[in-house]
Order: sequence, then structure tokens, then C-alpha cells
Amino acid sequence: MKKTVLITIGVIFLVFLGWRIISLMTKSEQFGMPGMGQGQTVAVETSNVSIKAIKEIREFTGTVDPAYQYIISPKVSGRVVKITRRIGDWVNKGEIIARLDDAEYQQAVLEAEANLKIAKASLAESESQFELAKQELDRARSLQEKGIASSSELDTASTSYVAQKSRLELARAQVQQREAALKSAEIRLNYTILAVSEPGFIGERYVDEGSLLSPNSSIVSIIGIDSVIIQATIIEKDYGRIKVGQSAEVKVDAFPENTFTGKVARIAPVLEEASRVAKVEVEVENKERFLKPGMFAIVSVVLQEKEAAQVIPTEAIVKSSGKEGIFVVEKDPASEKKIARHYAVETGISTGTETEIISPEIKGPVVTLGQHLLQDGGYVSSNDESGDAAPVQPAGEASEPNRGRGL
Repeated sequence: MKKTVLITIGVIFLVFLGWRIISLMTKSEQFGMPGMGQGQTVAVETSNVSIKAIKEIREFTGTVDPAYQYIISPKVSGRVVKITRRIGDWVNKGEIIARLDDAEYQQAVLEAEANLKIAKASLAESESQFELAKQELDRARSLQEKGIASSSELDTASTSYVAQKSRLELARAQVQQREAALKSAEIRLNYTILAVSEPGFIGERYVDEGSLLSPNSSIVSIIGIDSVIIQATIIEKDYGRIKVGQSAEVKVDAFPENTFTGKVARIAPVLEEASRVAKVEVEVENKERFLKPGMFAIVSVVLQEKEAAQVIPTEAIVKSSGKEGIFVVEKDPASEKKIARHYAVETGISTGTETEIISPEIKGPVVTLGQHLLQDGGYVSSNDESGDAAPVQPAGEASEPNRGRGL
């Protein structure tokens, strides 16, 4: 009994399976699917070849940096008595932006001036004593030549002359020392006045009036943004294709409708070992000062471009065994039907959606959908059954793909 039931179930299953196979074969024949028999027609979509300009562009991400940035800091310690600017304010070259309490440094200048006066008075006295010793030496020599003065008197006068000369040189050195001390005191006094060395905006203010600062403490930062630098990184694959002087376009999220033009200014001579990337600097004129330091930027660099290239949709390219090829729809002379011919191609510039075909010259539309079902010489059909070959567009004409056009 059980055996009969199992046989019945098996027969029913085989009948159902046979029905499904016949149904599938009927459908495949109806829709032209290949592989179900010889000479089947495959439905495909096609696109025309275009002759037009094409550019290969690489996009990199980076950060906007100012053309220059520096921090104003005092070289001496002191209490801040005045700061004239706040963040966002413009400052000119040479403008005084902060002052420190200078009472102690003014006193040091007065003390140095007094010491210099003492040194100069001492110098004057030494010069007078030196002149007197010189006269005494001359008189002793004259008397000794006449036989009036003894040799011991001449020796005494000579020794006194040498001693006064040494005192004079010492006094002169002391004057120079006091002058240097006065100059140092004046320099330290000038350090209490902080001025701008290059014009720009106040980027950040670190302290307020009344703060007690040590040497090299930050007061404000100054940034120059009439031109900016975009710091970006490039991978090793693109390193050899990026050149100094190449044009670049920059976009930022803050102003999505604006495109800023710049050029590649510098390329790092080394790649970072861990990430295998190199830094690139793109300089951008920023006269309207839209670009601000710290903004996230997208940099587009034109690697190469051609004015008139043979261009097809990238989706038309098929790869097999590492080689690239395309299927071109042609008319079979024998049957007057459309067939797909496979051609190996040499590609050039690619934008992602479009690819340049360097060789061969393409005559007719290319298959953009259904290539994986095709074999060389297989019959194809498209939405357009007119049988006319799609011509190659000449330079300057519209290059939009014409979907569904065949021979």
C-alpha cells in the first residue's frame, strides 16, 4: 500500500516537473532568451557612439587652511593692560594690538641711563688723567735728553702714562657696556607693546585685560585669508598623475552653489608609510573671503582631457579574461537580421559614466544592457526595429545616449 502511494506521488511529481520545463521553454522562445536553442534572439538595449570632449577628473577631500597664520605673544612677562581687538576684527600691518604694564621696564631704562651717565663721567676723568700723564711723560723725556731729569723720573712718568691709558680703555669699555645695557632695557620696554607684523583677521583671542602673562604666552592669533590653501591627500595610484600647476576646482558645503578655482601648488616628496598617501596643497584665490580655515573641501583636479574623443557609456564595456570589449549591433548580410559582434577595445579617459574608446573606430550602436547573454554573431532585437544603423555623432553635436536604438 505504502509502495503504491509513493509511486503515485512520484508520477505526479514527474508530470508536474515536465509541465514546468515545457512552460519555461515556451516562455524563453516567446521572449527570445538564448541558451534554449540555436538561433534564438536576445532583447538588448543600445546606445549611440558620441564624438565629444571628455575629461578625466579626480576628486579629493581636504581642509581649508589660511595662507598664513601666526600668534602674537610677548617676549617679556607682565600684566595685560589693553587689548584693542576681538575675534573677526581686521588688523593692519604695524597696528598696536596689545600693551603690557611697562612701569618696571621704564624704571629699568632710567637706571640704565643713569649708569651710562656715570660711565661717561668716568670716561671724561680718565681722558683728563691720560692727557696729564702724557704731558708728564713728554716733559720727562725732554728733561732727560737735556740731562736734567734722571732715568728713574722718566720711568715713573712712563709707568704713569701706561696706567692712565689702561684706565682710559677701561672707561671706554664701561661706556659701551652701559650703552648696551640701556639698549637692552629699551628693547625690553618696547616688548610691552605688541604690534601686528602682517595684516589679517583676529582668528582667536586667548586672554583678556588683567591677565598676568609669562614670556611666549598666546594673546591672539592672526590669519590671512585673501588666498587659502587646501590641504588634501592623494593615493599612490594617482601620485604620478598629479602635477604642480594643474587646475583644480574646489567646493565647500557652506556655499554649494559656488565653485572656486585654484591650482596645484605643492606636492609632498614622500608618501606616508602607514597609509601610502601623500599631501597636496592647492592654492585658491579668496578675494571675497568666502572660504574660511577649517572648512571641509572637495577638490577636483583635471588629470587629462580631449576635445574630440570617441565616447560610449561605460556600462557597454564587458570584461573577459582581463580584456575589455564591446558588442556592436550590425546587420547580418545573409539574413538581414541584427547581430551582435564582439570587438576588443582599447580604452582611454573614463569619467565613470562614459569611457573613451581609442580603437577601433565603432560603426553602429553598442549594447548597454543584455551583454552577458550575448555571443559573438548572435541575433539581437531592440525596441527600435527599423534596421537602420545608428550613425557616429560628429564633434559638437549632442551626446546623450539614445536608449533602445538598434540597426
